[in-house]
Amino acid sequence: QVQLVESGGGLVQAGGSLRLSCAASGRTLSGLVMGWFRQAPGKEREFVAAITSDNRINYADSVKGRFFISRDNAKRTAYLQMNSLKPEDTAVYYCATREGLLLKTMAEEYNYWGQGTQVTVSS
Repeated sequence: QVQLVESGGGLVQAGGSLRLSCAASGRTLSGLVMGWFRQAPGKEREFVAAITSDNRINYADSVKGRFFISRDNAKRTAYLQMNSLKPEDTAVYYCATREGLLLKTMAEEYNYWGQGTQVTVSS
């Protein structure tokens, strides 16, 4: 069992930056893929980024070059650095995890989820 808690969301102007954190408890991050998803009002949850325990990374096309995912296994924490934010990045951001080494992009392929943190980007 893994518990995930996100933090770092907030209100930022377009062009600004935020760093989200996802703190895990219940087990180490070894062998886990850490993923970030987001869900805007009226839209389906969508993949943002994922990182394996050996630091292979995948990004959604919409965030490539602006968002950067990382992890600190010793701290049991994953991060999402978000730069050059746009109003269309406004959403609730969720941290999720799954066993293994495959960089899956479908929400249903992740087993454990955090409660989410709101990111609002004003124009």
